[in-house]
Amino acid sequence: MNWNNLRDLLNGVNKHATNFGRIWLATVFIFRLLVFLVTCEKVFGDEQKDFDCHTRQPGCQNVCYNYYFPISHTRLWALLLIFVTCPSLLVTLHVSYREERERKHKLKHGKNCKPIYDDPGKKRGGLWWTYFLSLVFKITVDGVFTFLLFYIYEATFFPPLVKCWQDPCPNVVDCYIARSTEKKIFTIFMVVTSCLCILISLLEVLYLCGKKLCDCCKGENTKKRRP
Repeated sequence: MNWNNLRDLLNGVNKHATNFGRIWLATVFIFRLLVFLVTCEKVFGDEQKDFDCHTRQPGCQNVCYNYYFPISHTRLWALLLIFVTCPSLLVTLHVSYREERERKHKLKHGKNCKPIYDDPGKKRGGLWWTYFLSLVFKITVDGVFTFLLFYIYEATFFPPLVKCWQDPCPNVVDCYIARSTEKKIFTIFMVVTSCLCILISLLEVLYLCGKKLCDCCKGENTKKRRP
């Protein structure tokens, strides 16, 4: 991983975010991304290899593992982190598009011409909607992934012993999950941080809508005062 590129990318996202957005970004980077990169592989490792069943029936252990772990937690969280961070990058790209458009406008009409945007990074017009929709998307993604985690695993957060009766197992087979307590703690931690990110994004949505409403009210009052 190129940490200089990551730092520049985060600085670009942080520059155009609100205070709530900066808190969200710090939470994602410290409590989700870094924790995921440092501990996830060590906690989960080779899950299928560590899944041990009391049988030597060919195929039984694989079928039982697929029944209790239809989707790898590691890949599920990797997808989640990709999906929740992409909207912030789109906001940065939208600002870059505005800045490039402003630059070409000045090259064409001169530096003293009237600018297209008072501030390319100010959340007005299309950029406001891009930012707002990015928040809605992040809330939706976090909510959907949290729901999927509970739906797929049916809230069975890694009991040390599970019983399997899937074909081709000859009878009810006892299977053991390695490091079940560590996996349970890590999963709960990731769910809690997802809920925290949802809360921060909801507060940011309320902040944006409130600020927009105040600006609209100020604009109406200014129009009424004009002779």
